[in-house]
Amino acid sequence: MTVFKLIATAAFGLEGIVSRELDWLGAADKTAENGRVRFSGDLRMVARANLWLRTADRVLILLAEGKVTTFEELFQLVSQIPFEELMPADACFPVTGKSVKSTLFSVPDCQAITKKAVVERLKKHYGLDWFPETGPKYKLEVSILNDVAMITLDTSGAGLHKRGYRKETGKAPIRETLAAGMVLVSRWKKDRALIDPFCGTGTIPIEAAMIARNIAPGLRRHFDFEKWSCFDGNIILEERKRAESMIDRETELKISGSDIDYFAVKQAMDNAAFMGVDADITFQKLDFRAVLSGAKYGFIITNPPYGERLGEEKEIRELYRAMGEHFKKFPTWSFYVITSYPEFEKIFGRRADKKRKLYNGMLQCNFYQLYGPKPVRRDAPAAEPETHGEETDQ
Repeated sequence: MTVFKLIATAAFGLEGIVSRELDWLGAADKTAENGRVRFSGDLRMVARANLWLRTADRVLILLAEGKVTTFEELFQLVSQIPFEELMPADACFPVTGKSVKSTLFSVPDCQAITKKAVVERLKKHYGLDWFPETGPKYKLEVSILNDVAMITLDTSGAGLHKRGYRKETGKAPIRETLAAGMVLVSRWKKDRALIDPFCGTGTIPIEAAMIARNIAPGLRRHFDFEKWSCFDGNIILEERKRAESMIDRETELKISGSDIDYFAVKQAMDNAAFMGVDADITFQKLDFRAVLSGAKYGFIITNPPYGERLGEEKEIRELYRAMGEHFKKFPTWSFYVITSYPEFEKIFGRRADKKRKLYNGMLQCNFYQLYGPKPVRRDAPAAEPETHGEETDQ
């Protein structure tokens, strides 16, 4: 089976987590870069990566890469790609593009040249002058950075954050990929309690439950590559069956989410039911000041309001001050809070043990990690601080 050069794209700050996920999948030749992780694999790896990657945005096949400073060089780079081995005569092949700090700065022109090169290559193979593009989608992208062009083929279709469960979003939605990344960075373990006191439509608790149950995030959706003529449909069927067999259906979970918005909580319940984790999460309409737990040790992982709108700063400062006061009722718990507000630590009343730059959409945030003590073992002389995170990012 053909081995491809592959790319998993990701939000800035999540590349290390994506790389860790690819390790678990057995991917070869991994290299992490800004906003992506390169790796290699066959079509089975393409299927596996799409099904299992929790924190990546898309899985791309790298078709060609090279320096281009003229449209002729771009045309020749694209022309060398054996599209006839990938695409049937009726393939739909839209071309998107971007160009940053490059001689070829006109994105529409780069797209047009790329499209022309593909058409000319397919003309020679199929003996046609016109292509209907009524068949399966093969989404191509020409991306040029510092005069280096990459021609990629998107295997995913809709972004991998679209698990299928979130039909509606709350007032301040967080992407499923970012929510999963927050849980994975925290190193939360499924035998510990987890609370999100600003759960909105339930993304963080649902992603946590899916991680704990080992539910593949792509199990309830489909991908563009499934319709390709070059792809053996038995592979995805086998991988879905394998993923189903790997679900942990036994462990008892202690996950809860709450929010003051009744309609958001109702939607959270529906979203959890779609993914089959509704029995694993307790959702309540509740002010965060009323959130309590009988568990001695646990994790609070949350995405509170940031106060991005004009005139909200006073309310946000009061919210974070109240959070700091209320969370004192959880002296042995660990807290993980994402926000773009720069004075969070000062107002919350405690410095983070670590903080990590993450992006919520286009908004740069910090993910504050405040560790509680390790659970005391009978044979341990004393408790030590927990070290849930990875490397220090700031």
